Amino acid sequence: MHLKRAGTRQVASGPEENFTGSVQVEMLNNPADPARASCASVTFQPGARSAWHTHPLGQTLIVTDGIGWTRCEGEEKVEIRAGDVIWCPPGHKHWHGATSDSAMTHIAIQESLDGSPVTWMEKVSDEDYLAD
Repeated sequence: MHLKRAGTRQVASGPEENFTGSVQVEMLNNPADPARASCASVTFQPGARSAWHTHPLGQTLIVTDGIGWTRCEGEEKVEIRAGDVIWCPPGHKHWHGATSDSAMTHIAIQESLDGSPVTWMEKVSDEDYLAD
């Protein structure tokens, strides 16, 4: 067993190439092979969001605080709030982040396939981010 106590885990800024705005990522668990599941607590400040991306085996998001938005390619933007759980199927292109005036924190849970849990794509433009 490996216990990671609250307050002892590293928090890093979300990489600029994968996020727009201020994003903090706290890896909660990222075990070694043969385990495939990892999880992180991700906090988006107002206006911050991920780039478009996919997950080879899907992703579960559990919103723990604030209000955010998520959008799947070809679908309308959806508001997400604390307590909401979102499932994004494998290979489904999407983004998620805070609203323009509220921060949002979620726990992201995903599995790796061939060593990778995510494929990053282009950044979400301000126009796409603010569109209904």
